[in-house]
Amino acid sequence: MNNEEKKITLTTEEGDRVDFYVLEETRINSMNYLLVTDAADEDEEGECYILKDLSKQDESEALYEFVEDDNEIDYLFKIFSELLDGADVDIEK
Repeated sequence: MNNEEKKITLTTEEGDRVDFYVLEETRINSMNYLLVTDAADEDEEGECYILKDLSKQDESEALYEFVEDDNEIDYLFKIFSELLDGADVDIEK
């Protein structure tokens, strides 16, 4: 996998830029979700996060929010685990 093709850069409220690498994406109930990691290399261990795309269809830039609700995280973790089943990726909660 070429991580540059799957890299997204988020800008924090303070103006800092942070790179994340997309492991998987899915759409549930008209909402797009991304499973991302901060590890640039496939062999490197990193933290995983779930992002929710809050942008409108006509917006040129995406607006992502970290999923923080425990119930939503549990539900999405199960879905992403199934999507990544058989892939060379281990995610732990």
